[in-house]
Amino acid sequence: MGCLLALFARVALLVLWTQTQLINRAFHGGWILPLLGIIFLPITAMVYAVVYALAGGVSGWAWLWVALAVLFDLGMHGSGASANRKRFTSYRAERV
Repeated sequence: MGCLLALFARVALLVLWTQTQLINRAFHGGWILPLLGIIFLPITAMVYAVVYALAGGVSGWAWLWVALAVLFDLGMHGSGASANRKRFTSYRAERV
């Protein structure tokens, strides 16, 4: 389930970047940070761009939304690792 959400977030961020000016405004026309956002933290990059567009910048309580998005992204990465743990013998606990 997390894999589909991550794929959807990456596609949504890519569509926002190519079809609107939200990403260019939020990241000041740069392309490195949005690209890294697509690869590693797509929900965080998307939330940052939306909060930046709505509030005219990210400050104060708006950072709470960005921090929650970082935690959500890290949770998606962690859930993928823990779900695949049973597939690999090196992750199994040693029996004493």
